[in-house]
Amino acid sequence: YEDRDRTYSITELCKEFEVTPRTLRFYEQKGLLSPGRRGWTRLFSYRDRARLKLILRGKKVGFSLEEIKELLDLYSLRDGQLTQLRVASTKMRERLEALQIQRVELDEAILDLKRTVEIVDGMLKERTEGNLAKAKAS
Repeated sequence: YEDRDRTYSITELCKEFEVTPRTLRFYEQKGLLSPGRRGWTRLFSYRDRARLKLILRGKKVGFSLEEIKELLDLYSLRDGQLTQLRVASTKMRERLEALQIQRVELDEAILDLKRTVEIVDGMLKERTEGNLAKAKAS
């Protein structure tokens, strides 16, 4: 259990999540995070920290910032998170399907490239051996 009243400095969040201050300011500019201020100092809340974790997880699996913002904004609806959960489930299933298709395509590309490397290496070997034989004959 974490203290929900705790605040985090930009340095603490950058270190914990391995992001730059510029990244956090960018997410703030895009409306994804909304830290409080004490003078010039940004103070991130427990909520901001949780949102940052979700933002980074969403980016890791390929969601756009717009999609992530849409999902995060649904959280504020007062319907017991039903809408957010339904939309999230649909978007996540779609993303999962897209990633699975990409995996198949990537596996095929890797196989094709391996075959091509074998062909090129074979041709290189033939030519190298041919040049060596010519050199010995001269």
